[in-house]
Order: sequence, then structure tokens, then C-alpha cells
Amino acid sequence: MSQLSTKPINIYFITIVITLGGLLFGYDTGVINGTQFYFSKYFELTGALKGFIVSSALLGALVGAAGSGILSKGIGRKNSLIISAILFAISAWGSGLPSMLPESISLMVFFRIIGGIAIGIASMNAPMYIAEIAPAKNRGNLVTFYQLAVVIGFFVVFLVTYYIGNGLSETENIQEGWRHMFWSELIPALLFFVLLFFVPKSPRWLMIKGKETEAKNILTRIHGEEVAEKEFVEIKESIQEEGSEEKASVFSKSMLPILIIGVVLSVLQQFTGINAVLYYGADIFEQALGFGKDDILQQQILLATVNLLFTFIAMYTVDKLGRKPLLMIGGFGMLLGFLLMGFTLYFSDYSSVNSAGLPALSPTEGIISLIGILVFIASFAMSMGPIVWVLLSEIFPNKIRSAAMAIAVAAQWMANYFVSQSFPVIVESEVNKLQIDGGVWNNSLPYFIFSGFIVLIILFVWKFIPETKGKTLEEMETLFEK
Repeated sequence: MSQLSTKPINIYFITIVITLGGLLFGYDTGVINGTQFYFSKYFELTGALKGFIVSSALLGALVGAAGSGILSKGIGRKNSLIISAILFAISAWGSGLPSMLPESISLMVFFRIIGGIAIGIASMNAPMYIAEIAPAKNRGNLVTFYQLAVVIGFFVVFLVTYYIGNGLSETENIQEGWRHMFWSELIPALLFFVLLFFVPKSPRWLMIKGKETEAKNILTRIHGEEVAEKEFVEIKESIQEEGSEEKASVFSKSMLPILIIGVVLSVLQQFTGINAVLYYGADIFEQALGFGKDDILQQQILLATVNLLFTFIAMYTVDKLGRKPLLMIGGFGMLLGFLLMGFTLYFSDYSSVNSAGLPALSPTEGIISLIGILVFIASFAMSMGPIVWVLLSEIFPNKIRSAAMAIAVAAQWMANYFVSQSFPVIVESEVNKLQIDGGVWNNSLPYFIFSGFIVLIILFVWKFIPETKGKTLEEMETLFEK
């Protein structure tokens, strides 16, 4: 007869292991930035085809997120993450296959979609798992570990791609370097897979499945007997009052408003333009800002560093200042950054040229535009980046959490796909061309479009987002009844 373990579980160890899913999310989406500059030339891609390959992983993420609710409900948060780890490894291996010839674009798309499915599963299950095991007093801080891991993934992959790319000639990078960049993801993917076997299942999922003894044991090992007893009672009462997760409907009269708020928040996070900057940063630095090829990867590392540092600010303040103030402050910061960049581009005469002979901003204009991007990234990293994941993981009631998270995250990936697919098309459109070439917006159009959406974010947060800091997941359910 098996005995339940009494060995204490360190909440930070669990959090770090689970957030490796976030690191892989960042790594997998970030690796496309370092590689696309070279495989675009290898495959001789047009702007539209480049957009499709880059965003193909997002289609997979949409599928993964949409199906993750059923998967998470059926086999649990932990087992869902194990599946995502396997898919990450398959995608990393397949995306750089030596058999990936110039005519095999469809094979590249297939493995990018596999990686996207892994991202979709992980992006829904990881923050939800952390929220379900974290104490109310520092749940915000622990869930922001997930976003920290995402930006660490971006940071690490930019360093890795810089190291690989810098050690090879441009010809070697076009033929082989981008393959090694993809293969580097195998290391964190396999580490994630192994460590997942050392974390427990979600106690709230176990309670929903009727495994109360096992759930109470895990709560006790994580929080201690006194806190565990209180949480156990609250979870049990919540489930009994609301009914089982299987019977609950996210589209019921009481649940639909919460779902709509979560979906809109998810979509608006993507319409800030964050992933246009992260996926196409190399193109932005070369084409819009006029930086030479030698500077591009260095600028990417600077961008990733700012992203990382300001995520720490969010982690430190989310349970002190609260969720809503950070979203408001970050919203105004993002708006300032993109307006600074947009107006600088719009009024530039592009009288200089870069090392590749392309029209470029003057050195002063280039620095001002770079500052604009960095202000945007810093503001996003301390607000919409981590706080949206915190809110999504905590605002949905127990009975609909899996289904509602799946819908909200799927909507996020659909918006991400739309932005990533349309950004290169808008950039290369006739109306966005330089004024000296007959265009109207002088390369600035995308950033004014994103600024408009950021204004909507500020208004939406002010009107519809309640403050949730310090409340248990069960107490959260009364917030939207007011």
C-alpha cells in the first residue's frame, strides 16, 4: 500500500521548474528572430512568406492553447506540461534538420507549428499551475516568475544566436548557422522534461477530481498544516457551491463577463505590438532605424536586457503597488515610447545611409528612436507583459478556470498571429514607404497604429480591471459580482 509523502516541498523550487515552460516559450519565439534574418535569405523569402513562416508557430500556439483546456482538465496541469516539453524538443530538432533544403519550406512550417502547440499548452498551464499552488500574499510575485522566465528565454536565445552567428561568416550562417540556433533549444527542453517529474500535481485540480486526501497532503507539504487546512476548506466550499468543473459553463450569465474581460485583456496585450518588436527586431533596426548588420544583434541584446531588468521591477512591485497601477503606469510609458519613435521616423528625411547602403536616420534620430523602443519595452516588461498573466491566472473561478484560461490564451495567440502576419505587410506597403520614395508615413505607420491600441488599453484597464492583490483565488470570485 502506497504512503503519501510528508516531505516539505519548496514553493520556489516548484515555481522555477514550472516557469521553465515560460523560458521555452521565450526561447522558442525568440529564436525565430535570430534565425529569420538568415533563413529568409536561405529560402529567398518574400515579406508575406517570411511573415507566414514566423507566424506559423503562432497558429500552432492557437491550436495548443485552444486544446489545452480539455487536456488540462483531463490529465492535469503537470502532465500537460510534460507533453509540451516533448513537443518543444521535437520542434527544436526538426526545425534545423540538414534535410531542410531551400524547397522544403513546408517542412520548416510543420516543425514550427509543433513548437507552437507546445507554447500554447505551456502558456496556459504554467501560470495557472503556479497560481493554484501559491499563497495569496505572494501569488502575484510567483506568477510573475513565469513572465521573468519568458524574458530570460528571450535574453538567453539572443546571446546564443549572437554567439553562434558571430562565430560564422554570413554565408555560413545562411547555410548552417540558423540550424544550430534552432538546435540549441534542445537543452532547456530536455531539462524541463526531466525536472517536471519532481513537482506535485495541482491540489486544486486534484480536489476537482475528488482526490481530496492527496490534495490536502500536497497543500500541507507546500504551505504547512495551518494554512493548508484553511485553503483546503475554501477550495472545497468553492467547488461544492459552484458545481464541478466538467458541468460549469464559461458562457453562463454570471461567467461570461469575466471571460470577456480576460479575452479582451489578452488580445490587447498583443496589440501593443510587443511581438512585432521581438520577432522582427532585426528588420526594424536595419530597415526602419538604419543600423548596419554588424550592430543588429548587439541592439537585440540591449533590447532583451531592458526587457529582463524591468520585469524584475514588476516582480518586486506587483504585490505592493498592485496590478492596476502597474498596468496604468506601463500603458502611458508604452504610449510615450512608440510616439517618440513614430514621430522621429515620420519627420526624418533619411539623408544618411548605413553600412549596407540603405537610407538611414541621422545618428541623433537613430538614438532617439532606439530610446523610444527601449522605453516601450521597459514599460511593457513592468506592466502588460507579466501582469496580464497574473490576472488571467487568478480572475477565473475554480469551476471554469481551465476552460476560460484556454479561451483567453487562444485569443491571445490569434491576436499574436494577426499582428505578426500583418506587420511585415504594413511595413512594406506603399503607404508606409519613405516619403522620398512616394510613401506617406515614412516608415512610421505601424507604430502609430500600435499607439492607438495602447490608448484603448489605458481606458479599458481604468474602467474594467479591479484590484486583485492579496486575495485568495476563492475570494477573487466575488470581485466581479460588484
